[in-house]
Amino acid sequence: MKKRNKLKILNDPIYGFITIPNELIFDLIEHRYFQRLRRISQMGLSYLVYPGANHTRFHHALGCMHLMQNAVRVLRFKGIDISEKEEEALYIAILLHDIGHGPFSHAMEHSIVNAVSHESISLMFMEKINEEFNGNLSLAIQIFKGEYHRSFLHQLISSQLDMDRLDYLKRDSFYTGVAEGNINSERLITMLTVVNDKLVVEEKGIYSVEKFLLARRLMYWQVYLHKTSLVAENLLIRVLKRAKELVEKGVELKASKALSFFLENKITDENFTEEVLQTFSKLDDYDIMLSMKEWVDSDDFVLSKLSSMIINRDLLKIKVKKKPFNIDKVEKRSIDFQKHHNITEDEARYFVFTGAISNQAYNENKQNINILYKTSKIVDIVVATDEFNLKALSKPVTKYFICYPKPKD
Repeated sequence: MKKRNKLKILNDPIYGFITIPNELIFDLIEHRYFQRLRRISQMGLSYLVYPGANHTRFHHALGCMHLMQNAVRVLRFKGIDISEKEEEALYIAILLHDIGHGPFSHAMEHSIVNAVSHESISLMFMEKINEEFNGNLSLAIQIFKGEYHRSFLHQLISSQLDMDRLDYLKRDSFYTGVAEGNINSERLITMLTVVNDKLVVEEKGIYSVEKFLLARRLMYWQVYLHKTSLVAENLLIRVLKRAKELVEKGVELKASKALSFFLENKITDENFTEEVLQTFSKLDDYDIMLSMKEWVDSDDFVLSKLSSMIINRDLLKIKVKKKPFNIDKVEKRSIDFQKHHNITEDEARYFVFTGAISNQAYNENKQNINILYKTSKIVDIVVATDEFNLKALSKPVTKYFICYPKPKD
């Protein structure tokens, strides 16, 4: 019997050829849990604003692994000792770092799963896969959790300048066409080194870090927190909440077996068992979209209207400003809609609501990005830079929004 070639090369539109380094990584990519990421969009409903933003978390995970290969190569060249076991563990950890994302990502976490983060679900998946792979993921899990004694390895996976951010900014910029996010990830990686077990950036990389932080800020305002994406995600959260509310009242809704399970049961960290994980592994974007297509014809006004708004991209109107909205004006819009459609106050709140968004490109109190000077002095990027605006980027900026039906509704 002919042995299957597992050392394959993949073609990526961002980096060109990505190599799969060994058979274990190939088998992980082939695993059903990882293949599910092909059916989980990287940017949720952002394609309603940027039509090209249809890439998946599968693309992103492979891109992260490619950048990690570059990082290992650069650090070894600079004399940093990374064993073959540590190298493989880094590839596994970054490859699987997003494996716990649900359909449309954050919308799921705020609706039908009660405060169970995708990070904790990712860890559950990794531990389950580790059982199937005879403990070969143990070191990767240790590094992923930040429990390994060499902390810079964890920083490569999760920090303010990790492979995750270096890929998603560049990738999302490419697929949305928003050029402001196009960072030079290759140069940033080339400038990395390690001092006292901490990841630092060489002095000549200061301007690349400045560009990275500015790109992150702009991508959040222009893409991730774009007002149309914002209203679409909030509508999706409300669709799922309404569906769950109706099911709890005994209303039968058409949905896939996996989605029905989460609508019928209250799932929290405490009862997220292995059985729940198996059901979660069958859930993807297609379950949600197919259900919403069915729910457009629901007898329930709220569920039907909300689903129709997303399916037909006929969204609520949204206004964003720097100060909170006057509560009386919010109530007036809610009462008007309530009377117009003869619905209850609680039902009207699905269509008239306020919220807040925050953007902080850099957090000085969380795993700082440190610059290494030629004199061996190490300082935070905010101190090292001569960019006047960088200090401002480290402060959170909060804006407030209101969503309400268009006049014709």
